[in-house]
Amino acid sequence: MPENAKQIAKESKSSFYYAFNLLPEDKREAMNTVYAFCRKTDDIVDENNDSFDLRYEKLRKWRIELEKGFHGISEYPLLNKLAGIIKQFNIPVEPFYELIIGMEMDLQKNRYLKFDDLAQYCYRVASTVGLMCIEIFGYKNKSTKDYAVNLGLAMQLTNILRDVKIDAEQGRIYLPAEDLQLHNYSEDDLKKYIYNDKFVSLMSLEANRAKEYFRKANDSLDFDDKPSMFAARAMQHIYEKLLRKIEVQNYNVFDEKISVSKFEKVGISIGVWAKYSLVY
Repeated sequence: MPENAKQIAKESKSSFYYAFNLLPEDKREAMNTVYAFCRKTDDIVDENNDSFDLRYEKLRKWRIELEKGFHGISEYPLLNKLAGIIKQFNIPVEPFYELIIGMEMDLQKNRYLKFDDLAQYCYRVASTVGLMCIEIFGYKNKSTKDYAVNLGLAMQLTNILRDVKIDAEQGRIYLPAEDLQLHNYSEDDLKKYIYNDKFVSLMSLEANRAKEYFRKANDSLDFDDKPSMFAARAMQHIYEKLLRKIEVQNYNVFDEKISVSKFEKVGISIGVWAKYSLVY
């Protein structure tokens, strides 16, 4: 696995890479490093060839190495570098530990009874990343933290909608059990990829929740902080486009994986950067 932070970000083909590639060099390098940490933490959980016990052990060691990195003595150069980034941009350390806890949740449970339970998971694996990023971007108003939290929730819910089939194949069902019951759509239906009006209604409910979090994110971002948040806004536009594509397909995520193309991601990122450069 590559240790170079930029290489990890680029090879992931993530929306993040295209969004923050237009940042100033110091912030871009910081974002590459933070993203590489998040990516490698996620990879530990997603290593299906490893047993659950081994993945737990790897996460435990990763947490210890993160702490050692704060003293510059981790065996992973990435974590030593991350410690410098955290100090340089005064990033709170709590989100990094919360992210690891979120990844542990993926090993502890593969079902969620209520939406509040799912929202807690989304906060830990996505909103925490936003809270890391805004410290690098820079902001003046405390409400920008709410922006990061709400945007993370919206983006993770969008990911969950896109990956319903893939997650089911791996034995994970993130759609809350109470929502499945409400729409009379069973886990067996989902495992069999049954696409019907009940599934559409279920997915529409979750999509509307994602849209509500996107709205809350918009409402939380003060005008003064918009210029520094252009990379986050680019990611937001990319994910909103993904959600619209899912809606246009009437939530049929079983036949093919719905995605935003590299060309579209680059176009959105440059467009947002240009707008913010001219307007703000």
